Formats: sequence, structure tokens, C-alpha cells
Amino acid sequence: MTRLHTLFDDFGQSPWIDNIRRDWLEDGTLAELVTKGARGVTSNPAIFAKAFATSSAYDELLASASSSDPEVVFERLASADVRDACDVLGALHSQSCDDFDRGLRRYCDGFVSLEVSPRLARDTDATVVAAKRLSSGVARPNVMIKIPATREGLSAITSVLGEGINVNVTLIFSLERYDEVLQAWCAGLETAHENGHDLGRIASVASFFVSRVDAAVDKLLPVGDSLRGSIANAQVAAAYQLYLRWMASDRVVALLAQGAQVQRPLWASTSPKNPSYNDLLYVDSIVADETVNTMPDATLDAALDHGNFAESLLATPASIAQTAAILDRLPRDISLDQVTDQLERDGVDSFASSYEELLTIISSKLTGQ
Repeated sequence: MTRLHTLFDDFGQSPWIDNIRRDWLEDGTLAELVTKGARGVTSNPAIFAKAFATSSAYDELLASASSSDPEVVFERLASADVRDACDVLGALHSQSCDDFDRGLRRYCDGFVSLEVSPRLARDTDATVVAAKRLSSGVARPNVMIKIPATREGLSAITSVLGEGINVNVTLIFSLERYDEVLQAWCAGLETAHENGHDLGRIASVASFFVSRVDAAVDKLLPVGDSLRGSIANAQVAAAYQLYLRWMASDRVVALLAQGAQVQRPLWASTSPKNPSYNDLLYVDSIVADETVNTMPDATLDAALDHGNFAESLLATPASIAQTAAILDRLPRDISLDQVTDQLERDGVDSFASSYEELLTIISSKLTGQ
């Protein structure tokens, strides 16, 4: 038993790994992480760009690529990575679905996420087409398609869920947008039910980005201010309150009665941007039942080594409320809405930039330059 097993067994939070690499699939690293307690995998353009730039594991595959279009080649290689990762997590996924069917938990686990092209973040129809293609291409029950929570993405989320496809809603920064995501999720499951899909096999998570909020708000606070490093976790607490209210609502209760899984909050961007902060500031403090924390390598290693999950700020209704109330202490001249709106724009732009970088790397490898 490791600390990651304790995190799930005793506290109900699923630790996922925020990384995917071809060499991890080939040398057994991912399988070992699953043995240590990791229960899912997330990926994004920046992760793939780093893998392609720093690893030779893709060189042979690129050399034999049947297309000269870097975007086509990337999609095929990424889909193959995700498919193989899904297989590594297949047994865990099956067991968790058995637990769901027996009523032990309200969700299945063991998913691997693959993101639609960031070029499509403002295009609803194209996002839906891409999501269906990616899901069909991977062809595994435990693949999740990542769709950004932009205004245009909300309708795509509803449509894709309505097709019976698992969705990881990414780039959520604000409570208002999270509320809209929950509405889109409900609408998607209602459509799926009308279309005759088994709601018990449609999984979804809502990826709420954490550390970037503190990185942005800290810049607006005076040096030494006690609110520095606390606003992100306060917003997580408020988001968890929102989750609990939604799951108890008549609309969701009706979906659960029809066999649906809950849409778990997923805490993303959980490595501190400020090196002076505790390395597990966004792990130990935000442990809660029916949530996910997806961690980059170093953060996952730290959780395995010295995670102390009993000190969570989300342990009781009182501690959740007390933590969420920190948001009320923000000075009036700091607008959290403006901060999170900018973070969403920056997040979309950053992923798009990473994607273009990735395509440039692939193109250069295809041409041997």
C-alpha cells in the first residue's frame, strides 16, 4: 500500500498522472505508477510537445509515417499512446465500473484523456466532429475526450455527452463557468438518455485549474499579504460546495436515478508556480471525496513520499465553508472575475501555442531537418 492508495481508499480522491509518454508505455513506467496507486492519465498539447521534443521514442514511428501532414501524424501517434495507456488502465477501469454497478461508488475510474485540437476552442461544430473522431479512433471505453470550457465549448460538451462519449471538461477557472459546465453536463446526459445511451457508461470530469489562480492573484497583492497563496484553494472549496449542491439538486438526482455517474471535479494545475510554497499546497489541502487530483511527475512523487491528506481544508462542511469564505476577504480593487476571464484566454492561447510548437517539431522530424 502506498500513500496514493490511502488517498483513494480512505479519502475518496483519485490520484491521476498529468503526463503521457511513449517510452513510459514501452518500459513499464506507467504500469508501475498504476501499481503505486495512480488511477488515471491526463494529457495536453504542452505535455505532448515536451515528449516529442525530449524523447527519441517517436522517431521510428515518425520515420514510417504515411502522411506528411503533421497534424494528421500527431493525431495518429497521440491516439496510439492514449489507446495503449487505456489498455494499461483497463483492468482498473473494469474493476471500478464493477464497484459502480454494485453501488460502492458513484463513478467509474481509470480513464485516459485526449484533447481536441486547441485550434478548435472557439468552434463548437468542429469540436464535436473532432471529439467523435478521436473517441472512435481510440476505441476504448476508458478514453475521455478533453474539451475546453470556453463559451463555444459548452455546447460542444452537451453534444458530445449526448452521443455517449466520455468528456473531460478542461480549462475551468471561475465558479460561474463551472456552474455553466454542470448545466452543460446535465443537458448532455439528458440528451444521451433520450438517445437511448446507458448513462452508467458515460463518464465526465470537470477540470478546475488551481495554481494559476494564485500565480495571478498574488501579483495583485502586496508582498507579505496573508492572502497570498490562499485564493486558489479558497476557490476550490467554493467549487466543491457548488458540486455538492448540484449533486443534491432535483435535476441531478433524477439523472442518478436513471443510472448516471456523477461528474467529478478534477483539480488540475496542482504544482505550485511559486517555488517558495509547499510542494503539496494544492494536493494535501484539497482532498475530498468524489474528486480527482491530476499531478505532474514531481508532484505525484512528492505525494507518494510525504503526502499528508488528513490536513485537507475540505474535510468537513465547516472547514469547506471557512476556506471558501476567504474569497470574501479579497480587496475590492481586485476582481476575481477579471482574473479568471484573463486566465481562460491565456490558457486557450497557451495550449494553442504549445500545439503549434508541437506541429513544428513533428514537421521538422518528418522532413529530417
